[in-house]
Amino acid sequence: MVSPFVHDFTDKVVVVTGAGGILCSFFAKEFARAGAKVALLDLNEEAAQGYADEIVEAGGIAKAYKANVLEKESLQSAKEKVVADLGAVDILVNGAGGNNPRATTDNEYHETDLPEETKSFFDLEQSGIEFVFNLNFLGTVLPTQVFAEDMVGRAGANIINISSMNGFTPLTKIVAYSGAKAAISNLTEWLAVHFSHVGIRVNAIAPGFLVSKQNEKLLFHEDGSPTERAGKILNGTPMGRFGEPNELIGGLLFLADEQASSFVNGVVLPIDGGYNAYSGV
Repeated sequence: MVSPFVHDFTDKVVVVTGAGGILCSFFAKEFARAGAKVALLDLNEEAAQGYADEIVEAGGIAKAYKANVLEKESLQSAKEKVVADLGAVDILVNGAGGNNPRATTDNEYHETDLPEETKSFFDLEQSGIEFVFNLNFLGTVLPTQVFAEDMVGRAGANIINISSMNGFTPLTKIVAYSGAKAAISNLTEWLAVHFSHVGIRVNAIAPGFLVSKQNEKLLFHEDGSPTERAGKILNGTPMGRFGEPNELIGGLLFLADEQASSFVNGVVLPIDGGYNAYSGV
């Protein structure tokens, strides 16, 4: 028996969406380091290509593809190229997503005497909310429709979605992102049941708080000092610090590895320093 603690993805084809970003490119690199052939999909093909080049330079196998996770035709075109270049897909990581200022309020709590310039819940435009919700939710549904169709009945096939602490308890200000990540967690469970008779496992990781380009302005002032929001996060995280991208890899590879997690299905795994477990007292 192969040790479940040595992740070997040799000859497996892994598709990672959103791989032009820092976090998902990190996922791609780690799968490649474990022997997988990795397809890096992103709307920003140049960014994805840069990370693919890094993988190849390090001795791995990777190719970049332009794909819009909100356009099924774009995804279908990318899939055909992936299969032609790398082979049939074994693992899909739905990494594309994120928040946007257009769907973020300035205030945590609504008050009757807010300053006039405050962007409140009532000021959020439909287009901004739709963009964030669609990017996260539809941006997971559509790639799953396209890639999972060929994964049916394929030994070891599985899907990893990216949820969030928002999927358990909504955070203030980011209404659309919170709702979308809750939907991702629910979708993960739904898909796990739906595909359970055809051999596709579906799980998710729910990262805690990491510092990224998407949230750094919410967490730090321009002078580098932490914001009040950052202080609240750290006070609510028993381990008392922000997470690092490499701390997500153990959970990600565990869920993707059929040798280690063949009976794990429909799980949303918090990787959060204890945030979700902490009641505040």
